[in-house]
Amino acid sequence: MKDDSDTLMTTLPTPAPRPSWRKAAIAYALIAPPLLLMVFLIFIPALQSTARTLTVDVNGTPGFTLSRYIAFFQDPVSVSNLMFTFQITLITLLVIFLVCFPLALYLRFANGRLAGAVQVLALFPLFVPGVILAFALIRFLGTRGTLDTMLSIAGFTGFRTPYLKPDAIVFGLVWESIPFTVLVLTAGLRQVSDALIESARDVGANNWQIFWRIILPQISRPVLIAFSLNFLGIFGSYTIPYLLGPAAPQMMGVFMQQTFGQYRRPDDAETQAVITFLICAVVGLLYVRTVASQRKQEQDS
Repeated sequence: MKDDSDTLMTTLPTPAPRPSWRKAAIAYALIAPPLLLMVFLIFIPALQSTARTLTVDVNGTPGFTLSRYIAFFQDPVSVSNLMFTFQITLITLLVIFLVCFPLALYLRFANGRLAGAVQVLALFPLFVPGVILAFALIRFLGTRGTLDTMLSIAGFTGFRTPYLKPDAIVFGLVWESIPFTVLVLTAGLRQVSDALIESARDVGANNWQIFWRIILPQISRPVLIAFSLNFLGIFGSYTIPYLLGPAAPQMMGVFMQQTFGQYRRPDDAETQAVITFLICAVVGLLYVRTVASQRKQEQDS
C-alpha cells in the first residue's frame, strides 16, 4: 500500500507555475500610480517649460533660441542671486556635516540615557514646520530677542543680530537639515561591523585610523546620499530664506517667486526655474547613480 500511494503521488500532475506575465502585470499595476504621478506632475511640466524657454525668445517670437538664458546670465542681479544660492548651499552643507558627523558617530557607538536624550534632541526639528522654525529663530536671534537679552544680562553688549542676513539662512537651514542627515549617517554607520573595528584595535589602530581607513570608506554612499538630498532641498528652499534672509541678494526660490508674483514676469521666472532644475538634476543623477550602484552591489553579493 505504501509503495502504491507513493507511486500514485509521483504520477499526479504538479500544479502549473503561475505565468510570469501575471506577476509582471501585478508589479506594473502597483508602481503605475506613483509613476504616472511623477510623469504628469514633474517630468511633463519640466519638459514643457524647458521647451518653451528654447522655442520662444524674450520678445515672444517663436523659433529655436537661447536668448532667455543669455539674458539671464547677462543680468547682474540674476547672476548674483545664482552665485548667492551656490554660496549659501555649500556653506550650509559644510556646517551640516561638521555638526552631524560627530552626532552620528556618538549615537552609533554610545549607549544609555544620555545617548537617547541626544537622539531625541537631534530628531526634534523633524517635527517642527519650517514656518514655525523660522519665527522661532526670529524671536531668538532678532534684536532684543532671547539671545540678545541673555547676553545683556551677562554683561555682553554690542550684539549684532544675524536676522535678515545670510547667516540667519545658514542657521535655519542647518537646524532644519540635522534630523535627516543624522538618520542617514547613523544608518550608514550601523552597517560597519563591530567585529571589524575590534579587529583593527587589536592590531594597534587608533581611533583616527579606524575612522579614516575603515569607517569612512564604508559609509561613502550614505554620505553621498545625504549630500545629494540636502543639496536639492537647500538649493530650492523658499520658506527660511524668505523669512530670515536679506532682501538682496536672494536665493533662487525667493527670486523666482518675486519675479513671478511681484514683478509679473512669468517668462523670466520660468527660465530661472529651468536653470535651477538643471542644476539640481545634475546632483540628482549623482544620487540615482549612488543608489543604483548600491543596489547592484547588494544583488551581486
